[in-house]
Formats: sequence, C-alpha cells, structure tokens
Amino acid sequence: MASLESLVSEWLRFDKNPATRLEIQRLWDDGNTVELELRLRTRIEFGTAGMKSLTGLRGRMAAGWSCMNDLIVIQASQGLCHYVMNTVDNALSRGVVIGHDHRHNSERWAELTASVFVNSGFKTYLHRGLVHTPMVPFSVQALSASCGIMITASHNPKDDNGYKVYWENAVQIIGPHDKGISAAIKDNVEPRTWMTDELHSLCEDRTQEMIDAYFSALSSLKRSKSSNHPQLSFVNTSMHGVSDPFVTRAFQSFDLPPLKPVQEQQQPDPDFPTVTFPNPEEKGALDLALRTADAHQVQYVLAQDPDADRFCAAEKSSSGQWTVFTGDQLGALFAAQILEEYKAAGKPIGKLAMVASTVSSKMIEAMAEKEGFKFMECLTGFKFIGNTALNLVQQGYEVPFGYEEAIGYMFGSYIRDKDGVAASVAFAQLVVSLVGQGKTVLSYLEELYQRYGYFQTSNSYFVCKDPSTIDKIFERLRNYHSDTTPAYPKQIAGMAITSVVDLTTGYDSTNPPTYKPSLPLSSGHMIQFRARKEDGTKLVLTIRTSGTEPKIKYYLEAQGEDPTTVQNLLKAVVEDLGSTWMEAERHNLGRP
Repeated sequence: MASLESLVSEWLRFDKNPATRLEIQRLWDDGNTVELELRLRTRIEFGTAGMKSLTGLRGRMAAGWSCMNDLIVIQASQGLCHYVMNTVDNALSRGVVIGHDHRHNSERWAELTASVFVNSGFKTYLHRGLVHTPMVPFSVQALSASCGIMITASHNPKDDNGYKVYWENAVQIIGPHDKGISAAIKDNVEPRTWMTDELHSLCEDRTQEMIDAYFSALSSLKRSKSSNHPQLSFVNTSMHGVSDPFVTRAFQSFDLPPLKPVQEQQQPDPDFPTVTFPNPEEKGALDLALRTADAHQVQYVLAQDPDADRFCAAEKSSSGQWTVFTGDQLGALFAAQILEEYKAAGKPIGKLAMVASTVSSKMIEAMAEKEGFKFMECLTGFKFIGNTALNLVQQGYEVPFGYEEAIGYMFGSYIRDKDGVAASVAFAQLVVSLVGQGKTVLSYLEELYQRYGYFQTSNSYFVCKDPSTIDKIFERLRNYHSDTTPAYPKQIAGMAITSVVDLTTGYDSTNPPTYKPSLPLSSGHMIQFRARKEDGTKLVLTIRTSGTEPKIKYYLEAQGEDPTTVQNLLKAVVEDLGSTWMEAERHNLGRP
C-alpha cells in the first residue's frame, strides 16, 4: 500500500490547477491525514465498477483522486481516448462529440476533454454554449461519431459534477466497454496535455446545425390532429437548468399553448438557489412551480431536471388539489398514447415493442398481454433500455417508447436515451387532445386502470452509509429460512411469495431446471419478489442498492380491482419490509 506522502507527492506532480494543488498542499501542511486519506486513497470509479451503475463519472467537485476535478477529467479522457482508438473502427476520422451543461467547471472540463482528443488526432465536435444532455447522443448518431461525452451531474446537488459517456451507437456504454475504459484510465494517468492553445479553432462547431436537426427529428412526434385551445396554458420549470430555450422552441414548433416559466428557476444557475436537490422527484422541488400555477390559474405544471433529460408533470383538479404524477403513471400514459396512435395508423400490432426497466410498473406488461404487442424489461438505467431497444429493432420490431420509473422517457428512433424535451411536448399534446374530448389526464388514467387493472406504486429507500451493513441485510434475505434451499422469505404482510429473481447471485425461481435469470446480472445487490393473494391481488417488490447514493432502494407495486384495498396492502408491505425484512431499527437505517 502506497504511503500517504507518496500519494500527496504524486498528486502535486500531476496537478497543474493552482486551486486544487493548493487544496492538497494545505491539507498536508495542516496534517489533516483523515481528509487526505478520503481524497487520495481511493479513485473515483468509472462505469459499473463496485456498486456504481453510472456510464462515466459523477461526484463532488474537489481536489483528490476520489473527487471530480481537472486531473480526473484529463485522465478519464486519456483512458477513453486510448480505448476508443483501439476498439472503434475509423475512430479518429469519425470523431468525438462533447457537450456541457451550466454547472461549475462544466465548460472548462468540456474544453479539457476536447484538448485531450484534439491532441490525440481525433476530429473533435465541441458544442458551443449550453446544451441539454440528449443533444450529445443525438449528435453522435447524426455525425456517425465514435463516441460522445456530456459534462453534467444531471439532478445531483450543486457541489457535484460528472462525465457521461455514449458509445458509437449513441447509447450509454455497457459492458465490456465500461471495464475496458476503466482499465485504460488506470493505464494512462500521466497527463499528456492540459488546455490546448487556440482550442476552439481546432474543434469543429456544428452546434446550431445539430440543434436544428434535433428539432427536425423531434417533429416526428407531432400529432397530426392536435388542436389548440385558447384557455389552455402550462407552467414550466427548468429547475435552474438548461431546458428553457429547448422546451420553448419545441412548444413553438408544435403550435402548442404558451408556457408560463417559473421565473425564479428559468435561467441556468449552478448554485440552484431555490432547491436543495434540483430533482423534480424530490419532495418540495415543485412547490414554487405549483404556487406559480395557482397564481396564474393554470391547471398543468411541467418540469425538467437541470440537464433536461428527465420530465415530471402535475395536474390540478377542479377541487384545487394538485396531483404530481409518478414516473410510472406517466410511463403508462405515454405508452397508451403511443399505442392508440400506432393502432390508428393501421400498423401491425405484432411489430410494436416497448421497453421498461425491471423496477418500473408492470402496467405496460399488462397492456402488452391484452393488446398483443411485445414488451421487454431490462436492468435499471437507460444504457440497458437503449440497447434493448436497438436489439429489438434488429429483430424487426418498431420501438417507439421506453421508460424507467425515475421519470426518464425515450421517444421515437432518433435518440435511444431519455429526453425531457420530447416528454414535455408529448405530455402537452396528450393534454390538448384530452381537453378536446372533455377529459383530463387524471380521468384518462382512470380509464386505463379500468381497462388494464388498477396499479399503484410505493417507491422509496432506506439510508445506509455502511456497505458492510448493506451486505449483511441482503445476505440475511438470501438465508431467511434454515429449512429450505434456496432460503428467501416465503411471505410478506400475509401474502405468499410466488417467485424470486436474484440478479446478484443469478437465480430465478420461475425458470427450472437451470434457474438462471433471463436478465443480465446486476453490478450491485438486486432481488425481485412477486406475491399474490387468493382474490387475485398481485404484488411486485424489487430491492436494490443505489449506484450513486448510500441507499437501499425499494420499488413496490400492487395490482388489484379495489384502490382502497391496494393502498392498504402497500402500507402493510412497507411496514413489514422495514421492520422485519430490513430490520431498520436494529441497523439504524434512515428514511426520507
């Protein structure tokens, strides 16, 4: 094991940024060995190493190998550059696409990344100004580039930033590329360049061309019979991010009702002054938008996260109550809308396919069973959703939609990744069409429940900062009974467990004689349980470790005919899960 002094010495030898050099030097001069160990002993992980489920890097901005900083960005770029050159055909001439959001250091890190690729002989497309994340995969596809990098930390707190990688197929990277890139980074740690003089003159600027092409492709989502209503409008929040000009242009090109922006959150601000966590899913994140809608008597609120790849929406009832739609409810609404359009076009239903992550609602699965189209589930994350969609296309299917419950939605074929701008216009068009029929989104959702069954989710998490405790909790679940093999729990809240799929150990109780799961294994802990009552009520519970936070997440969904019974069941399962399965009190697990 290297001495702390040698780690400090290596950092100071490599780092040319005066501010981060000074951080490490001061910690050393002050004898703060605890902080130095945290900063320098371990390296921030790339991709799916360990418990990570990222497609790049993400973390706190600070000096040290375990944080995000100039040196880490340069080393990541050098490793990625080396791997792409040796893996992708004609990588240098095909080039690389680089974009960035508005966070602190985002523009600088995009330029540092471009410097590495320029100095390695790559044609380098560096987007000028702020772009939303979907612009990078779109540009990779449009320019036939060898890879793409977006500098963003999505909806993380203000002190974080990240480095997101897309492969030549314009989808976030999966194995074996993640491990290959990670190994290449460790083999290329000596910085070969910092900021290149006259960088912008050495990079190609195709930004406006790509933005125009993006909106041209987006127009494929336009409903042919969409009609406007003078009394209808939408409040929109950009959550201090980059979405405002993109969503505004999209609404204008689709001839949709005007947007009323939440002015306090309209402009990009890397300090996110009005929200601690700039994630529309977080409790309280939409409060300002809802107040704005109340003040202007607007019925619908739209929201994108800061890099505009996620989307959320809310509706106000006639009684004045706001409903913030869950990610799964929006997924079902979008799927039903696309299904109706597909059928109206007279296309063969057997060629239609949709994709969702395994922790998402099973409502689209129920739709597929009743309507006759193909449904595929995959592991959590759009790197899996996008690649699953591409595989289905190769099999002859059309895949116009995919989603995950964490408010991420993929539309059409031009981007195989989540897109908050596309989701915003898709939702607005749904509202417009329903208003023309005298309906609301909530009433339409109720129709879908009547048609396919009542589904309700209860997703949350337990906080646990000790990885060894997390391991113990999952080990206990796998050895819950001493008299059976395998020994998973047999019941929860009085419901009998009917199947178990463990994507960590590779076990599926529904697939004898091999008992091997059809899905690939997860990089962290992940177990899915299904249960059923005699009255036909169904339950799906997925428990997994988070790839980016110290959390044990759970995704719980019940399906039944009676909403009240389903709601009571969910409450009972959550209680049993925490007190009995997780032993939350014994392990001092935190809850939101």
